This record gives sequence, C-alpha cells and structure tokens, in this order.
Amino acid sequence: MQHGKLVISLDFELLWGVRDKKTIAQYGENIRAVHTIVPRLLELFDRYEVKATFSTVGFLFFENKSALLSSLPELLPEYANKNLSPYNGHFDLLKEAFPQDEYHFGWHLVEKIKQHPQHEIGTHTFSHYYCLEEGQTIKQFRADIEQAIKVAAERGIKITSLIFPRNQFNDAYLKVCHELDIICYRGNEHSWLYEARNKNDEQLHRRALRLLDAYINISGHHVYSDTYMRSKFPIDIPSSRFLRPYSSTLSFLESLKLRRITQSMSYAAKNNLTYHLWWHPHNFGDHTDENFACLEQILSHYKKLQYEHSFQSYTMTELAKSLMNEQ
Repeated sequence: MQHGKLVISLDFELLWGVRDKKTIAQYGENIRAVHTIVPRLLELFDRYEVKATFSTVGFLFFENKSALLSSLPELLPEYANKNLSPYNGHFDLLKEAFPQDEYHFGWHLVEKIKQHPQHEIGTHTFSHYYCLEEGQTIKQFRADIEQAIKVAAERGIKITSLIFPRNQFNDAYLKVCHELDIICYRGNEHSWLYEARNKNDEQLHRRALRLLDAYINISGHHVYSDTYMRSKFPIDIPSSRFLRPYSSTLSFLESLKLRRITQSMSYAAKNNLTYHLWWHPHNFGDHTDENFACLEQILSHYKKLQYEHSFQSYTMTELAKSLMNEQ
C-alpha cells in the first residue's frame, strides 16, 4: 500500500472507565453528553468520508441491568486495589436501563454505529480490564476477553481489534489475543514517555512531558511504516496522538495543538506512513463546540492530504487485513 494512512480510534466506555463513586457528581455531564456526541461524530465522519474504530467496553452491549448481571464472566479480576473493579460495588450505582441511567448503558449508541458499516466496532475489553494492575491474572484476562467476544457475537458483531484500557498490555496478554482471533491492537507511541505502566508506577514528570508534547514536538511524529506494523502479530497499530480536549485554561495553545497534529499527518501522507489519532467520546462532553471545531479542522486537513497525496482512511481491522494480505 504505497500511500499514507489515517486511523482514528475512539475508546467508548461511558462511566465504566472510572471506578470512583464520586465521578458522577464531578464528571457526569461529560458522560451524559456522549449520547448526543456519538451521533454528531458519525455525522461529521460521514461528511468527510472518514472511517473510525469504536473500541467499546462490553458492558455497553446491554440494554438493562438484569441482562448485564446475567452475563458476567466466570472469572473476575482480583485487583489488589479493589476500587479498580466494577464488580466491587459499582453495580449498586446502576439503574435498571437507559434513559433512567445515562452513565452505564450504551446499546442504543452501538446500534447507531452499526448503521454506519464503514466504521468498526472493536473491544475495549468486557469490563474495562487493567492488564498491568497488581492482583489480576492472565486467566482472568482471558475470561474477560472471551466474554467480550461472545456478547458482541450474540449481537451480530465480530470482534477482531482491541484497545487496552489505560494502554496497559504485555506480550503474554497479546498471546491470548492472538489465540482468540484478535488480529490487531493499538500500541503505544514509540517513546519512553508513553511506555505502558500501571497507575502506581506512573511518574509526574512523564505526565508533564506528555502534556508538553501535545503542543510542541518533543518526541517525534509517531508515524509508522507498513513494515513495522507487519512485524508483529497481532498487528500493532500504535497511537500517534491523543486528541486532548479543549481547555479554557490552555486555550491560547489550541493552535499549537492543531499544528502538532496536522504537521504529523502531513509527514505521514508525504512518506507513505500511518498516523493514528484517538480520544474518548466523553472528552468532547465539555466545550463540545470547540472540540468539534478542532476535529473538523483535522478532518478538513485529511481531505486536503487525500487530494494531494492519496492519504486514505482505514479502520484498525481494515488496515490489519490489508497488511496481512500483502505479506
């Protein structure tokens, strides 16, 4: 494939990505907004003819609480930090169904995505599983992914791509993915700033440098060759950039953030490389119009690169299958 490629992936999790009971009060409006943000994203992607991978937590495939509780894996993660597990009291927060509970049920949104078949529905694990946290085991991880695949299949969706929550993974867990017919995943940027670590091992200075890197190129473009992506299986389609949400405090840096992204997209397009942009739908829940304005500028730049350099949009699985067919 002698052309540059754009991959967009979204970590679709509603409130399942946070295990703090105070979060609804602190962040609930951002989560509730996802129910209008996802349709708006689909409309914008259609307008610019862009494909996306919606990597979806398995819990979101249910319409109500009773169906969810009757479909849990036999093995549950046993994190040393019990607050990390949704099975440790988090279900008490659930109401019976949407729209009474806007924080935990998303099947109606998954159905909307299915109506746009150019997009892909992948998995963000069944329970927003943390692969590097103390206490959990590889057998528990396998049970979680098997259940994610099973629940999706029951709803007519074949899972072939995975995005690891908090980007936590290692080779042993990738082997499990291979055995379960997952052909690709989103790896981390190729810099020590982005190496996978658990929460306790994260360092404040790394976070600060990542923030700076969002506005100024200190770690590189993070664009990837077909040769590199073919060198692993499951195929690694690494992240290039997290699309940080609009911040009123840092609004004076928005032009730098946009330039950081578009310059790397241009570099990928001109050099037949892959650029992978990602975020969560709930990141657009605050300052929604400003976030969509930024995204539209990015997609407009994609169309320019498509015209000038044959830059093309792919889902994760679509790209992986193309790479596999060229081996």
